[in-house]
Amino acid sequence: MVHTVLADITTSISELKKNPMAVVEQGEGFPVAVLNRNQPAFYCVPAKAYEALMDKLEDIELAALVEARKDQKEIAVDINEL
Repeated sequence: MVHTVLADITTSISELKKNPMAVVEQGEGFPVAVLNRNQPAFYCVPAKAYEALMDKLEDIELAALVEARKDQKEIAVDINEL
C-alpha cells in the first residue's frame, strides 16, 4: 500500500520513543513524519509550527465568514447605546 508522507523528514516510532526531543530537533522547526512499520502513524509538529498553523486556519475561517456576510445589510449602531 502506498502512503503520502507530508513531511520532508521521517523517523520511526522506535526512534521517537528513544529520544523525542532529538526527533523534534531533527525537523529544524518543521513537522517530522513518524512511521510505524514504514507507514505514517502521525506527525510530530513543533509548538511554534503548530501555533502558526492554527493562526492560518483561524484566518481562513474568518475570511470565509467575511465572504459569507459581505452582501448583508448594514446595521447602524450608536456607540453610546452599547
